[in-house]
Amino acid sequence: MLKVGLTGGIACGKSHILREFHKLGVYTIDADEIAHRAILPDTSAYSEILDCFGKDILAPDDTIDRKKLGRIIFSDEPARQQLNEIVHPRVRQEEARLTSDFEAEEEPRSPIIMVDAALMVETGSYRKYDFLIVVYCHPRIQLRRLMSREGFSEEQAMQRIGSQMPLMDKIRYADYIIENSSRLSETHDQVKHVFTELVIHWEDR
Repeated sequence: MLKVGLTGGIACGKSHILREFHKLGVYTIDADEIAHRAILPDTSAYSEILDCFGKDILAPDDTIDRKKLGRIIFSDEPARQQLNEIVHPRVRQEEARLTSDFEAEEEPRSPIIMVDAALMVETGSYRKYDFLIVVYCHPRIQLRRLMSREGFSEEQAMQRIGSQMPLMDKIRYADYIIENSSRLSETHDQVKHVFTELVIHWEDR
């Protein structure tokens, strides 16, 4: 099967675009969703995170409050690396399991498996995919979306954006770029075009 990576900057719309590919029949894996499940109570990652960061990061229901944790890790690079070392191996393990399950299906619905992960370029994991799609939007729109979505101040939003590789650097690694700054219909047209191109690549293998 054709393995495709999907990445981009925070608040650029990767999750929306992943859903659009899913509607076209593509097998999709959302690394962010896997990471959320990996830190639920009663998991080994949950215990390790509390050992590292303390119980002050907990919400009233004893789940990890991702906003509290975010305030720590996005202002402290060693802390962010420490969290990644706990969570990323578990995410990779679950990605591998899901990929294996898709490949084992007797009558697969699609020849394409797509994985959405924010740090695919930063970690170098993009190299294991046949193609890489980078989702881009204008920096002003990215900032506005992040402030609106998370309730951040401009300073907080800029801090989160600044913690990631600049978008213009990231798109240098792309086989395909989906520009997600304007109308949804234009984004959808780009998704359909890329999907068609990927199917052609699979047929030509």
